[in-house]
Amino acid sequence: MANLKEIRRRIASVHGTQKITRAMKMVAAAKLRKAQEHAESFRDYSRLMSEVLAEVASDAEEDAHSLLIRREPEKALVLVISSDRGLCGGFNSNLNRLVAAELNSGRVHTDLSVVGRKAKGYFEHRMVKIQTYYDEVFDDLDYDKAASIAAELAKLYENGDYDMIYLAYNEMVSVVSQVPTLVQLLPVALPEKKKVEAGELASPVFIFEPSESELLAALLPRYVEVKVFSALLESAAAEHAARMSAMETATNNAQDMIDSLTLVYNRARQSAITSELMDIVGGAEALND
Repeated sequence: MANLKEIRRRIASVHGTQKITRAMKMVAAAKLRKAQEHAESFRDYSRLMSEVLAEVASDAEEDAHSLLIRREPEKALVLVISSDRGLCGGFNSNLNRLVAAELNSGRVHTDLSVVGRKAKGYFEHRMVKIQTYYDEVFDDLDYDKAASIAAELAKLYENGDYDMIYLAYNEMVSVVSQVPTLVQLLPVALPEKKKVEAGELASPVFIFEPSESELLAALLPRYVEVKVFSALLESAAAEHAARMSAMETATNNAQDMIDSLTLVYNRARQSAITSELMDIVGGAEALND
């Protein structure tokens, strides 16, 4: 009977864990809807910003702005955007491995700046120095936080501290697919101007007021801010999607374990009943003798 009590205790424990994972899945699903709406709506803004910048900078030279100047890459910085919390499957580990591979490639000397405690803990454990840690970014994510980070990165590039600056984050492809991505942030790679297809009307010729150089000086820092904020929004939505999937898998695994333990319990209980019946029958036969 002690064995049966132990199995019942384990079944109750797994039931408790299943309730927690089911609740976490529901919370992640609710947060995902809101985060996904923000990320998808901002994609339109980011696309329009790229189109405007492409139009303004269509004839710009590399020395038209300090954020466009390309230098021989000798030192690079990667801003890693991870999560503050775990229980989201391979969301953080896949991203950390991508960044670690870039660090170990040896192409250029690479430093790290980090958003999120999970990347911070991962690289500190491996004795990788973190230049800047941005704490509590996702607690109340807004554009001002992204603008502040973007301004710091732009200043580092303009001062010549780094020749290349990258963003590393999880791009949300779908609810079940989050892809670790490493993209160049600085120097700004100007978007290509949309080509006119056969049969389409040619793009109108714009007269800029103020001058194109003044517009470029205003647009480029904003473009960097948009890219940083877009990466943060994508990462936030991808995190909730990854956690929802991970908790759904955990809930299903808990149910499988409950079914397995219930089968073991029933077999043990049946064996105990059979043993008791045999003892009763044996005792009755002894009395008759």
